Amino acid sequence: MQQNKLVYLDGLKGFGCVCVFLTHFVFAFYYGMYHYQLEACHLPDNLDIVIGKSPLNLLFNGNTAVRLFLVISGFVLCRSFFATGDKSRLKKSAAKRYFRLMPTVLVVNMVIWFAMVLGLYQNGSVAALAGSEEWFAGFNAFAPSFVEMLKESLYGCFLFGTNKYNGVLWTLQMLFLGAYLDYGCAALLSGKKWRWIVYGVLAVALLRTDFIGIFLGYVLCDFMYTNWKVKENICSSKVLNWVFFAVGLYFMCYPSAGFGYEGTIWGILPFVFVNYYHLFGVLLFVFSVLNLEPVQQFFSLGVFQYLGRISYSLYLIHFLVIATLGSWFFLMAEPLYGYNLTCFLNLILISAVTGLLSELSVRYVEPLGKKGEAFIEKRMFRKHE
Repeated sequence: MQQNKLVYLDGLKGFGCVCVFLTHFVFAFYYGMYHYQLEACHLPDNLDIVIGKSPLNLLFNGNTAVRLFLVISGFVLCRSFFATGDKSRLKKSAAKRYFRLMPTVLVVNMVIWFAMVLGLYQNGSVAALAGSEEWFAGFNAFAPSFVEMLKESLYGCFLFGTNKYNGVLWTLQMLFLGAYLDYGCAALLSGKKWRWIVYGVLAVALLRTDFIGIFLGYVLCDFMYTNWKVKENICSSKVLNWVFFAVGLYFMCYPSAGFGYEGTIWGILPFVFVNYYHLFGVLLFVFSVLNLEPVQQFFSLGVFQYLGRISYSLYLIHFLVIATLGSWFFLMAEPLYGYNLTCFLNLILISAVTGLLSELSVRYVEPLGKKGEAFIEKRMFRKHE
């Protein structure tokens, strides 16, 4: 496993982030694709429900997309350590983790606070027209507080999963605290033959939490760098990995609504285990991608590389754009162009603006985190080198 394979892993992360974006767009404007409610359907012949019950739902299956994002993040976190055995990399990564994540969260939340002060959130009005009140109407429908926004940005989302201002911030708790779980396991358990028993115990303990994804991503990375003949045989079997790929996609596409899947290709699986289906599917899928060169080449395409590059900023920014500019455009254009044409144009508009803002964030906001990382590295490590 060479370092250059990070290209397709980044591309895969970018794909997962776009699926989260599409999830929120669909939930806002085509809620019938998720919840199968006729009053929330807008396509001819209730095509919304047909699409929602097909494998196409993978493109807006947020539950799967988030788990894909977390598993890949967990895999990448300690990858350089497993490749080199250099524990100083773990210390540096752990010390810089907060500064890698926080600045972009803070800047985006400040923009959200300002948009709320100006009354730019129009999601409530859109939800009433789209039939998505159950999900879309309640976001940011409160009096904004600058102090509360700062608390959420500086520590709330990282320690407690606070996401009052930006709904997507609930995953930051996993990306932050979960990273330290992975760093700790790598530092204390790597190379120990009995570590797999500890991993099993930890997996059971975390099974009902959202930390399980980032932890199992780390375990997968350890497994891929372990020299076992049986592992090499599994990894080298193209037939077996294509089977993993197909089975993984099957479970990743399992509908998330909790009902209405009867009669579909997932009808034999009880809904109660939905989170585990998605997680199991993601693990099989990622494992197969690690071993299938054609899939690696696909996710190494320029478009996926670019999406991977802007994925963190895109993830933090996209819902703001949907609930403000996207909602405003919908309210203005829908009486003129009709529902579906307006939504098509809206998707193009939202995608373009989100992409532009994400690019600006990558160029001018995310580097603030890199400056913080450089400061920490200078203060904590260079003196001892």
